Amino acid sequence: MNNNQIRSCIKPGASVLIVLKKDQPTGKLTHGIVDRILTNSTYHPRGIKVMLTDGQVGRVQIIENI
Repeated sequence: MNNNQIRSCIKPGASVLIVLKKDQPTGKLTHGIVDRILTNSTYHPRGIKVMLTDGQVGRVQIIENI
């Protein structure tokens, strides 16, 4: 189990790399800051879904350490 699959490891304001729905086939990652956590469950196998401060929505792949 990775940190990106556990809701409690992701906080608003965190710097993350997400995969947008349209980019899932290619795996292209998008960088941003978490505004809201959209996944209600404590765990999700494909990554916790978040909304970034710019409004983009995707599943967290990497939580960046600052």
